Formats: sequence, C-alpha cells, structure tokens
Amino acid sequence: MRWLWLAITVVSGTAGDLVSAKGMIAHGEIEHFGARRVVRLLRYIATHHLVITGIAFNAVSFISFVALLSTAELSFAVPATGVSYVLKTALAEWYLDEHVTARRWLGAACVALGVVLIAI
Repeated sequence: MRWLWLAITVVSGTAGDLVSAKGMIAHGEIEHFGARRVVRLLRYIATHHLVITGIAFNAVSFISFVALLSTAELSFAVPATGVSYVLKTALAEWYLDEHVTARRWLGAACVALGVVLIAI
C-alpha cells in the first residue's frame, strides 16, 4: 500500500505545483507588497481556476503523504517523494515551456539516484 500512497503523493504534488505555477505565471511578477496589492493577490489566488486547482492537488498530496506515513517510515517517505523533483523538472520544460539547463538536469539526476538508493 505504501507504493500506492507514494505514487498518489508524487503525482498530485507534481500536478499541484505545475498548475499553480501556470496560474501564477498568468498573474505576472509580484513587485510590491502594499496592503492593496496583497488583497488583490489574495483575490486572484482565491478566484483563478488554475491556482485553485493547484491548491486542491496539493491538498490531495498532503493527505496522501500523511497516509503514506502510516505505512512507511519518515526516513523512507521523504526521500522517496524526491522523485517528484525529476518529474517536475521534465514537466516544467514541457508544460510551462521552461528552458531547463544541463546543470538543472544533472541536479535532477542526482536526486533520482538518491531516491533509488533509499528505495532499495
């Protein structure tokens, strides 16, 4: 069962981060944090469908991670969810049209190697 909870955690967390990022890219850079700007930002977060969807996916990820902790030790669960970094890097290039440098790919590969070492 722990592998199912791990998969749900990784997939939903990855989806949540990507969709939230897409929604915030549409918003644009936040340059000032005055009271009015913060209220506008909170209104945007509360009403933009991509950001709301991302929050929902991240909530599923959190709940499934807590369920994972009921079947696996923390010393396994936290490093194993690191596979999401590799998935997020690949999908950021495809879904968000980001340029991922060789250095970032190398970093993602190091994380993947660490996940393999923890899982075996």
